[in-house]
Order: sequence, then structure tokens, then C-alpha cells
Amino acid sequence: MLITILYTLGVFALSYFDDTLLKAEVALIKQIDFKDLLLDHMLSFLLFAGALHTNFQQLKVQRWPILLFATLGVLVSTFLVGGIMFYLLQLLGLEVKFIYCLLFGALISPTDPIAVLGILKKANVPKKLETKIVGESLFNDGVGVVVFLTIYQIATSESSDFDFLGVAELFGIEVIGGIVFGLLLGWITYRLLRSIDDFDIEVIITLSAVMGGTIIAQKLHLSAPLAIVAAGLVVGNDTLRNTSMSETTELYVDKFWELIDILLNAVLFVLIGMEMLVLVFEGKYFLAGLLAIPVILVCRFISLWFPIKLFKEKLDFVPNTNLIMTWGGLRGGISIALALGLSSEMHRELFLVITYIVVVFSILAQGLTIGGLVKKLNRN
Repeated sequence: MLITILYTLGVFALSYFDDTLLKAEVALIKQIDFKDLLLDHMLSFLLFAGALHTNFQQLKVQRWPILLFATLGVLVSTFLVGGIMFYLLQLLGLEVKFIYCLLFGALISPTDPIAVLGILKKANVPKKLETKIVGESLFNDGVGVVVFLTIYQIATSESSDFDFLGVAELFGIEVIGGIVFGLLLGWITYRLLRSIDDFDIEVIITLSAVMGGTIIAQKLHLSAPLAIVAAGLVVGNDTLRNTSMSETTELYVDKFWELIDILLNAVLFVLIGMEMLVLVFEGKYFLAGLLAIPVILVCRFISLWFPIKLFKEKLDFVPNTNLIMTWGGLRGGISIALALGLSSEMHRELFLVITYIVVVFSILAQGLTIGGLVKKLNRN
């Protein structure tokens, strides 16, 4: 992504002499529906690849704090970020409704599993803590998308007496229904894998489960990300995979999904870097983005405090868990994709610039230093 950003800045510099290349690239980026590409097509493959290689036993042990991180943590962060940004934007002379600031809080609060998984592989984070961060990121993006869509529905509703009971019911169906459907999908995939011993067909079965499961979940209005994560955890469970796959099949399935993960990650981060071409960088927008960085980090630290405090002694948390999880909670393509889904009256350009600045800082500053932070804290 850093290489792409530097390349894009080079294209901007070149445009002062000849803007042919800049115009061609802007036209290309505008043809790509980033939101549709990521949320409807790429995300399920990336989540399945991540869930497939997650330690199920550790996840089971850490399930309660992960559940609170991914639900209560996201909700607390959404309202904290939304509230602070509302007053911050007022100070900058930007009149933005509170509900739209809440939308920004919802899209920026979930950590991005794609960015998190890619960075943690090289950061040497203790396994207990890695499971918490990975588990949270796998589930909280699905919850975050549902929270975002719920607030979006409230923001676009013309009725003053909005049915909050109906919203809560919709939220429950999306989240719980998505997980239940994912578990069923995972079990069916497991039974199919167990019924045959042919590695190429078994690889295709896992691919079909992701593609078919995503389409069915979307048709049933369930959370496709949560469904695919649940299915991936079932298929990747060591106990089940030992009875459903031969060693040869395990090797090919793992390598196939690792390759999918690497290829789609490369495409995604190049696209994030190139999105800079179509942003509107006004002075106040840029300043708001810079101010949003410490706000979001502080709000994340606060939102993690209660679950960590509640389970700290029982589950023997690693020292400085909150600090590492705050700095290691990266934002990525999902936040940008959701920001692109805002309408112009929701101040799309403003929140897109803020989101982009936060994501770039998150991946480049936090992502490239989390390994060093972990080593330093472990030494101390």
C-alpha cells in the first residue's frame, strides 16, 4: 500500500507537466465499485482464509472476552467516536448531524481482519493475545457492518417515531442468524469433505461453500461475513479436519487458501492506495482526519477496558493487553468500503477523507510498529 501511495503521489507530481496518466487512472478507479468489490465479493474469501487458520481451541477458551470485544466493544466505540467527532467537527466549523457522526463511528470502530491477520503473522504476538485480536477482528467486522446498516436505516428513515424494537430484531436476526447459518454451512461442508478422498474436489468444495454460502446469506438477509467466519472455524477445527481430510488434502486446502489470501490482500491494498486519486482533500477535511486518529485510539482503549477487566484474572491475560490491542486494532478496506456507501447528504466526501487518513495511519504507522511495540513491552 505504501508503494502504491508513493506511486500515486508521483502521478500527481507528473500531472503538473502532463495529466494524461492521471486522467486515465482516475477514470479506471471510478469504474471500480470498491464497496461492492470488497463487501460482496472479496471479503468472504478473505474471512474464510483467516478463520480456517485460526486456533479453534484457543478461540474456544477466549470466547467470552472475544464476544464482548466484538459486540459491546464495537457499540461503545461507535457512540464514543460519534459523540466526540460531532463536537470536534463543530469546532472546525463543519455542521454535521449527530446521526451522521454515529455512522462514521460505526464504520471506523471495527478492526479489519484482513489488515490484522496480515500484520500479526510477522509481529510475534503471544498466542493468547493473538487469538483475542484475531478472534475479535474476525467477528467484529460482521457486527460492525450490521451496526452501520442499522444506523444507516435510522438515518434514512423519514419517520420520527422509528421502531427501535424492529431495529433490535433486525440486528438479532442478522447477527445470530448469520452465525447459525454459518455453523450449518460448516457442518455440511465437513460432511461433504468426509465423504470423499480427492484433494482437488475437496478444494473445490471449500471454494463452493464460500461462494454459495455468501449468496444464500445475502438472499436470506443474514450477515454473510459472520456466516463465512463461522463456517471457516468449523472446517478449520483440528478435531473435525483430522477426520474429514487426508494429510495431502490438508496441505492443498491450506496452501490454496493461503494463496487466495495473499493475492486478494495484494489487490485490496493496491486499490486502497489508489483510492487517493478520487478523494477531495480540503484543508478542514484533512485536519479533521488528523484529529480523528487520537480520538479513535482513545475510544478503542476505553471500549476494551471493561471486557479486559472482567476476564483479566480468570483467563490470565498477557501484560499490557489493552495497549497492544489498541495499537494492534488496525482499520482497513472495510471502513473505506462503508464510507463509500454514504450518500452526499451524509457528508460522504468529508467522512471518506477522514476514514482514508485513519486507515493509512493505521496500516502504515500502527501496522509497521506493532511488532516493535510487542517486543519492547515483553522485555519490560
